[in-house]
Amino acid sequence: MTQTIEILLVEDNPNDVELTLHALKENNLTNIIEVVRDGEEALDFIFATGPYSHRSRERRPKLILLDLKLPKVDGLEVLKRVKSNPITRMIPVVVMTSSREERDLVESYQLGVNSYIVKPVDFERFTEAVRNLGLYWLLLNEAPSN
Repeated sequence: MTQTIEILLVEDNPNDVELTLHALKENNLTNIIEVVRDGEEALDFIFATGPYSHRSRERRPKLILLDLKLPKVDGLEVLKRVKSNPITRMIPVVVMTSSREERDLVESYQLGVNSYIVKPVDFERFTEAVRNLGLYWLLLNEAPSN
């Protein structure tokens, strides 16, 4: 039996990847975290195409943590594709971004984001934010079975 991907982290900033992984593991929130570095890779992973075509499409993440400002394909396009597909629409997507632009916030919600978090600059606040969202989305939130 293959293990379920708990979290797909879509982040191009290596420092933010490291901080997020550290915060999740420090709080024992998940064992399986897949990291992709751009929007194109995220779409390939989610839809099992390109270099991820060997993956089973049934092995969907329980949660997608998505940065907006990504190379190749931006986070809003990833969000749009995930939420417009009947197979992936139910996966919770949390935008974690440094963008405080109102239009990014509004468009994210129009596209179906489940939560929008502006990344705190301070290390301790960032760690706390990741811990809280992990606790909520992985432990408290009730999701329908696929």
